[in-house]
Amino acid sequence: MTREEQLDYELMKQKALEQLRSGKSLYGKDGAFAPLLKSFLDSALEAEMETHLDENERFSGNRKNGKTSKDIKTSAGTISIQTPRDRNATFEPEIIRKRETILAESLEGKIIGMYGLGMSLRDISKHIKDMYDTDISHATLSAITDKIIPEVKEWQSRPLEELDTIVWLDAMHYKVKEDHRMVSHAVYNILGINRHEHKELLGMYVSQSEGANFWLSVLTDLQNRGVKDILIACIDNLNGFPQAINAVYPQTEIQTCIVHQIRNSLKYVASKDQKAFMKDLKPVYQAETLELAELRLEELDEKWGRKYEKVLESWRRNWSNLPAIFAMMLPSENSFTPQIPLRDSIDR
Repeated sequence: MTREEQLDYELMKQKALEQLRSGKSLYGKDGAFAPLLKSFLDSALEAEMETHLDENERFSGNRKNGKTSKDIKTSAGTISIQTPRDRNATFEPEIIRKRETILAESLEGKIIGMYGLGMSLRDISKHIKDMYDTDISHATLSAITDKIIPEVKEWQSRPLEELDTIVWLDAMHYKVKEDHRMVSHAVYNILGINRHEHKELLGMYVSQSEGANFWLSVLTDLQNRGVKDILIACIDNLNGFPQAINAVYPQTEIQTCIVHQIRNSLKYVASKDQKAFMKDLKPVYQAETLELAELRLEELDEKWGRKYEKVLESWRRNWSNLPAIFAMMLPSENSFTPQIPLRDSIDR
C-alpha cells in the first residue's frame, strides 16, 4: 500500500468511526463505505480487462487504451468508477456492463460482505458465481478474486494495539449450501474496547463449528498481530474456552456472559416457577459488591437448591468466571455504578 493509499484508508476509517458514533448510516449517501465500494469495483474491472487481454488478443495487437469515467447509482450514493478500455474496443465488462448505471443492491452487499467476512477464495468464488450464474468464466472469477483477496487479507492481518481493556468473543452460527446440502458454519467475532474507550472489530474468522481449539488459534492470531494483553475477556460457557484464553493471555480476567448463564439456568426451571425464580436471581447478578452477590447466591440456594439442584450447581461451578463484573464497578458517593451497562441488556 502506497503512502497516498494509506492516508486514504486512514481518512475513511476516521470518517466511519465518526459516522458510527453519531448514529449515521455507513451505507447511505456520503457513507464511509462508498470509497471502499469504488475501490473494489475499480479493482474488479481491472481484473476483467487483464483476463480479456489474453495471449490471442495481445498477438492481434490489442492492448489497454486508457479509461472512461462513469457514474453508478448505489445505496451508498452515486460513485464514479473507472472502466478500462482496449484498443480494439472488444472488451465487454461483466461486473458493470456497458450502459449500466445502477448497481444491483445484492451485488453491492456481497462485495462489502466479502470485505467484512474472513472468507476463503472458494467462498468468494461461490459468492460471485451466485451473482453471475454461468455467464462468467472461471478465468474471470479467478482474476476478480485475485484482486479482492489482498484487500480482505490486508484487513484480516492488520496490526492491532498492544492492550485491549475488554474483549467480547462469541461465534455466530449460520447455514450455507455446499455440494447440494445444507451445512453449518461458525463465524468467530472478536469485539474489543481499547485503552481509549473505542470499540473495534478485531477480527472475524470462519470455521465449520465452534470449539475451544479453534478459539485458541484465533487468540494466537490476535497475539501475533500485536495484542499483548487483554484485561477482561467476556465469553459464553463453551467448555475449555477459559483454558484456551489463559494459555495465550495468562493474566486475563475471564468474565462468563451473565446473559448466557441466566438463559442456561432457565432451561431447567419449570415455566410456572420462572417468574419467581428470576425475581430471586436478579439480586445475585445485580448486587453492588462481590460479597453481597455471594450472600444473595446463598439465599437463592436455600430457597431453590433442593428443587433445582442442577441450576445452582451450574452457578457454583461457573462462579469463578462470573465475578469479574464486580471488578468493573466504580465507587460513587452512595453506591457502585458499573462502567459497562450490562444490566440493561439482561433486563431486556
